[in-house]
Amino acid sequence: MGHGLLAYGVSILGQRISYAEIVGQIAALAVVFLAQRRTLWTWPVQVVATVLLFVVYTSADLGGLAARQVVILAISVYGWWAWSRRRDPVYGVVVRTATWAERAVIAGVLVAGTVVMALVLDALHASWAPWPDAWIFVGTVVAFAGQGRGLVEFWLVWLAVDAVGVPLQIQSHLYFSAAVYVVFAVLVLIGVRDWLRSARRTAHEPVAERAGV
Repeated sequence: MGHGLLAYGVSILGQRISYAEIVGQIAALAVVFLAQRRTLWTWPVQVVATVLLFVVYTSADLGGLAARQVVILAISVYGWWAWSRRRDPVYGVVVRTATWAERAVIAGVLVAGTVVMALVLDALHASWAPWPDAWIFVGTVVAFAGQGRGLVEFWLVWLAVDAVGVPLQIQSHLYFSAAVYVVFAVLVLIGVRDWLRSARRTAHEPVAERAGV
């Protein structure tokens, strides 16, 4: 299916955009929208986006972005399982802010993971832009892992990914994807606000009330 969608597309402002890229990025955009509302539909829609974008990034010679789709698929399975277990009867999935120790781990994984991944991509000649490609790969993995755990900070990691992703997509002539990344950033800011409010509300509610007792 992915290769068929990749072979066909439309031209927008003189640039050809494959159906795989369009459908994949729209599905990815929908994931951000659904994550704001903390619905379990977040994860099956993510699976669709993952399959299509794997094909798109493979064809664009962006090994890091392609490889991250495989990891995201695995994390999506975990996220689906985790969200089905940690649900609030009123507001959806229970969310919280990370501890300082968790934030330190997030920062450490982002830095160390980017260095390792960039060196691997460069050694394998798997990407023409190994460092930004690696940053997006590691940032995406960390963001989805944080999302699966219900951490508000995962939205901030997405902002860091978008800051690098927009120029990389433009340089890769994936202009539709670059535009989607800009929309991502706006939705991420809204997501931070909504999840932070929920986390603060949950922190001040009695345990029995959160459990619906």
